[in-house]
Amino acid sequence: MIIQLDHLIVPAKDRIAAARLLASILDVPWAEQGNVGPFSPVFVNEGLTIDFDQWVDDSFPKQHLCFRVDQEAFDAILARVQSAGIAYRSTPLGPVDHQVNPAFGGSLVYWDQPDGHVWEMLTVSYERRAAS
Repeated sequence: MIIQLDHLIVPAKDRIAAARLLASILDVPWAEQGNVGPFSPVFVNEGLTIDFDQWVDDSFPKQHLCFRVDQEAFDAILARVQSAGIAYRSTPLGPVDHQVNPAFGGSLVYWDQPDGHVWEMLTVSYERRAAS
């Protein structure tokens, strides 16, 4: 049996706004209300949903999620990040430098979600190296 990640729950002060923003950046479908529970789902792909959950306060832990995409999708998503006026950077915790990191022979950027979560996008995984 292959184990696949089906969905993640990410806390947000405004679940609808958070879902709408991520879906618009990734250019994927989303819904204000999911089929089950109090979630606003973002349908990242056929196998993964990110469910934003409304939290009353902001005492939730900050999350880090990384999206691996091909170079064409990377360029399109980065263009939407730039069009939305979202600050991005080339390192996980560094200053906003509006640079793409060419690490590992690909492209890599980070940006913060309004609730403090960090999104990462890369074209070459540093954890799952290509087979030689």
